[in-house]
Amino acid sequence: MRARTQEGHAQSKSKPAGTPQGYLKIGDVAELTGVSASVIRSWERLGIIHPKRTGSKYRLYSRDDLKVLKRARFLSRVRGLNGPAIVELLKSQGLAKAARRDGGGAMGPRLRQLRVSRDLALAEVAGEVGISVGFLSAIERSHMSASVGTLRKLARYYKLNILDFFDPAQSNPYRVRPNERKRLHAGPGVQMELLAWGNTVMEPHLFTIAPGADSGDSYAHEGEEFLYVLRGALNIALDGQWYVLQPGDSFYFESNTPHIWRNTGKTETVVLWVNTPPTF
Repeated sequence: MRARTQEGHAQSKSKPAGTPQGYLKIGDVAELTGVSASVIRSWERLGIIHPKRTGSKYRLYSRDDLKVLKRARFLSRVRGLNGPAIVELLKSQGLAKAARRDGGGAMGPRLRQLRVSRDLALAEVAGEVGISVGFLSAIERSHMSASVGTLRKLARYYKLNILDFFDPAQSNPYRVRPNERKRLHAGPGVQMELLAWGNTVMEPHLFTIAPGADSGDSYAHEGEEFLYVLRGALNIALDGQWYVLQPGDSFYFESNTPHIWRNTGKTETVVLWVNTPPTF
């Protein structure tokens, strides 16, 4: 009787009320894997898993997702790998796919069109920007996403604004609802959401940065920047001096100071990030 009771309890955990047969909700997955819901969501953004969605946008996880998450937990806790390193290893083992683009996948073809329309070779652009030919080719084919630092360099090389990579509407919509934001993936685990567009004098973003994700190389440009940390923590360096920003902290600096940043924590970081003027 005791064994049956325990078995029934386990089944009730794995099949929550209202969940389709064979799928789990995020709270149950967190309990079964020992990984917090926020980390599970950040690993999803990296492409480690791709849960299904209900009509109400609730995540539903399969048994395969559960196995991959347990493997990712092992790599994180035992091997000490960060999120981007985990996804690369799982991809090499055929357990993870490339991160979803959410509208940012069109950036690759736009970059290729820019290069081809100017009759430039891959090697010429890659050499000027300071990246490998293979990496630039992968970006243009949407097989990889470029870091924020690389995007800035590419935009500057083509004498464009990074806003052009979002392919925004020309007119100012005034109000932008969350589901209307322009989204761009900027390297593994970094998502930029454009909060306003049109003929603006500011470049406002919402950055979501997964654990272990960063800006790539140090970069600098004209203008000024303002940050406000909404959730998580952000390590940012100006000219080699590091600052640790916590929720509620704000940060202002001149953009021509070389800067680099990363999320060294175990939860995702969300930052309101404003550049002025829009930079390239």
